Amino acid sequence: MNGFLPYLTDDLPGIGGHIKTSPEDFIVEEIPLYAPSGKGQHVYVTLEKTGMTTLQAINAIADALKISRREIGYAGLKDAQAVTRQTLSIGGGVTEETAAALDIPGIRVLSVSRHSNKLKVGHLKGNRFVIRVREVGQDALSAAEAVLARLQARGVPNYFGQQRFGIRQNTHRLGLALMRNQPDVFIAEFLGRPHPAENPLVQRARAIFDEGRPADALAAWPSILHEERKVLRELVEKGDAANALRVLDKRLKRLFVSATQSHLFNQLLAQRLPSLGVLEDGDVAYIHRNGACFVVESAAQEQPRADAFE
Repeated sequence: MNGFLPYLTDDLPGIGGHIKTSPEDFIVEEIPLYAPSGKGQHVYVTLEKTGMTTLQAINAIADALKISRREIGYAGLKDAQAVTRQTLSIGGGVTEETAAALDIPGIRVLSVSRHSNKLKVGHLKGNRFVIRVREVGQDALSAAEAVLARLQARGVPNYFGQQRFGIRQNTHRLGLALMRNQPDVFIAEFLGRPHPAENPLVQRARAIFDEGRPADALAAWPSILHEERKVLRELVEKGDAANALRVLDKRLKRLFVSATQSHLFNQLLAQRLPSLGVLEDGDVAYIHRNGACFVVESAAQEQPRADAFE
């Protein structure tokens, strides 16, 4: 988690160790909602990417195929510091042969097919993870079993994890600035404030921007951060934060707003942790059997179903 959110197992010892020491230590495989039919105007490409975000992969593929990024659909965003396997849909008249021949560093094409519709966010059953934890203690197994027993008995407080908030842990602040219509606040957060986890070249460019030298920052900005460069170029040319913000990819804006929602969800979940599993009137309950949701009108009436993890 992020170090500030309470655990349901705070009174139990953890296993220690380190995750994500290398991308290969964190493997994510997307579980598709449906299989491609083999026919249709969209090419479905299942790929494996290493060390890059989904949006960075989409930008690289769009550039390689010389098509608009809007022609590429995805079901969900995947971690950057990981090896991830997911499916993208590609329109724009791209052929299966062309998609299969993609040769982009950090991306490996696993399979290609066709389907009738563009992939959209949510078109997946879930994700399968393989996580390697390094340098754990000798008693890690027994500690893990105690934690799992607690979770099996009381349920899992399913916080949104660190990846939702980006490498700089600030996507929720970017979303809040968008929601409040504060372009100057957004630009300052989006282009400035270097973070030690970033590439040193990116840190340098951000520091130059913080010094009030946007043109020099643009000259120093690495090309891999496509959206930042685009917004910064617009800011240098127009000198107006609101205009610069308009060129930002709408999908990225939605991601930032979603991160703000996730941050608020985490805060609420932390407040409810002492009574996790106890329904309140007005809660939205999720039925595991069929995925339906309903508003709880009588918590007392529905509580037995919650206790049975229905």
